[in-house]
Amino acid sequence: MNGILYGVGVGPGAPDLLTLRAVRVLGEVDVILAAASPRNDFSAALDTARPHLRADVRVLRLEFPMTRDRSVLREAWRVAAQTTRDVLESGQSAAFLTIGDPLVYSTFGYLMRTLGECAPHLAVEVIPGITSFQAAAARTRTVLCENGETLRIIPGINSRESLEESLQQSDTAVILKAYRNLPAIAEALGATNRLESCVLASHVEQPAEKVCQGLGGACAAGETPPYMSLILSRKPQV
Repeated sequence: MNGILYGVGVGPGAPDLLTLRAVRVLGEVDVILAAASPRNDFSAALDTARPHLRADVRVLRLEFPMTRDRSVLREAWRVAAQTTRDVLESGQSAAFLTIGDPLVYSTFGYLMRTLGECAPHLAVEVIPGITSFQAAAARTRTVLCENGETLRIIPGINSRESLEESLQQSDTAVILKAYRNLPAIAEALGATNRLESCVLASHVEQPAEKVCQGLGGACAAGETPPYMSLILSRKPQV
């Protein structure tokens, strides 16, 4: 009998923000799968989940390079899917850990699709997790949406024009991957009168957490925010 693959969201980075279901699954599976860079073995998701893991659980690190080269990425997904398939077809269940939620800008989506292509007979279940932007909203007491308002999630890698258009169409905007493109993001926020009212949050619910009001200071100083950075922006009230 084949094992089950669980995509487990471990939340933004605090071990006590995992769901009860996530904790139960982590205590039951035979193997933990953790994404890691080829440059080192560090996994924020694994560190977050570690207090909930059995001492004897097997941990496998799956390497995913930080590159935009699609051929390199596809090969990494293929290798990871084959490793996962081998585990499941041996009768063991596995949990792939993700910071935040498994289906929001997560490596798990690529793994799930690739595994489905090469081994559609294998079962996959997803355990949702608290996202970084939900944690940032809670930390800053920012209402994400109410009544008929819209909430839009925007990748920070988009062009300035695309960012500005998205901001104009959103009551509340969440800009993820903000570290990559801060000057263009700042220009778009400035053009929509949101530059100083927005919130820049990094490593929310982690030891290195930092939350700042507005982007003006960071841009003036030429700062590059950390990898795990996001921006919350509410439309100015008229």
